[in-house]
Amino acid sequence: MSRRVVVTGLGAVTSLASKVDALWSGVLEGQSGIHEFQNIRIDDMKVRFGGEVTDWSTDGYIPPKEAKRVELFTQFAMVAAIDAVKDSGLDFEKEDAFRCGTVIGSGVGGINEIELQTSRLVLKGPDKVSPFTIPKLMLNAASGHVSIHYGLRGPNFATATACASATNAMGSAFKLIQRNAADLVITGGSEAACSRMAVAGFANMKALSDRHDDPTGASRPFDADRDGFVLAEGAGILVFEEYEHAKARGAQIYGEVLGYGASGDGGHITQPNPEGIGAGRAMSEALADASLDGDKIDYINAHGTSTPLGDKAETGAIKRVFGDHAYQLSVSSTKSQLGHMLGASGGVEAILSLKALSTGVIPPTINLETPDPECDLDYTPNTPKERDVNYALSNSFGFGGHNASLVMGRVE
Repeated sequence: MSRRVVVTGLGAVTSLASKVDALWSGVLEGQSGIHEFQNIRIDDMKVRFGGEVTDWSTDGYIPPKEAKRVELFTQFAMVAAIDAVKDSGLDFEKEDAFRCGTVIGSGVGGINEIELQTSRLVLKGPDKVSPFTIPKLMLNAASGHVSIHYGLRGPNFATATACASATNAMGSAFKLIQRNAADLVITGGSEAACSRMAVAGFANMKALSDRHDDPTGASRPFDADRDGFVLAEGAGILVFEEYEHAKARGAQIYGEVLGYGASGDGGHITQPNPEGIGAGRAMSEALADASLDGDKIDYINAHGTSTPLGDKAETGAIKRVFGDHAYQLSVSSTKSQLGHMLGASGGVEAILSLKALSTGVIPPTINLETPDPECDLDYTPNTPKERDVNYALSNSFGFGGHNASLVMGRVE
């Protein structure tokens, strides 16, 4: 019998709030974290708004000298991880460091550092490029620094599967504990891509909403008037722990990780399979891994980015996997409030799924005013809904045809 894996700690950084309880309250109240960019120059940009983390500070978390040596996405990961570990009640002095790991995903890693140092190279020459460039920009820096911060010596790696990065990280952490390679793993995703290069790149490929007259209404998953996703940033970090280990130390348990599935579209580098074949496969694999029939699922936190193609493909995939039960499901996209945090999204959305499990409240999809006839499920439009949630599924799909799903359940 596989070892059971539970979640004992949560930490998040988002444009809406950087404490989990405040984030959950804001999401249920239908607040939006989308606003005009404040940290980058926007006068010549095609898209000038997003889910940017403002008034950022690492005070009380990371010593100033150390903070200067790590990129913003690593800072987000470290702050969220410190909150998650504190929430878990873990004392690593009492743990075997070789049984404690770190697996944190990111889609683009240190893109701000790439921009900065490229500019220095071009304008001032190679001698002006910082010696910290590589350790700051490398995508595994977040996982590495969290591991270093706590002196953890178990498995330590990063996943890079675009917007599925965090969910693949958590799936990997789940499997490490299941097969007895670790007792606990700090996992999730982090991203700090509200940079001029990233915004320009996404805008030029016409992936972003350009609803400049209504930034807070721009992310509108499953709405007929959606026109693209809203770029955001942040981190969602969780503590995954073997069940008996957690029980022995009297830890609070938010929920159990029951199944993980992953697949590839094998079709297009940016567009999803229009019928959601790969997305459906990831969900089916996660259900099979959990040994759970689809009609047991109560809630799906959808990938739901607010793109015309993606929302229809995910809807089709849900219908194909769940059959008639698809219309009994509660579905929502919390990207409507938070925007799309790319490789961090899955971590934050897993946290919100666990809050739905523990509170019996489904978070809403805001800005859903004119339902798309081809998206005809219950997306929990605009207001939260009370419902017993025994099992939840969280979806993450990324450029490159990466698909990942995670099934979680309540622990009585």
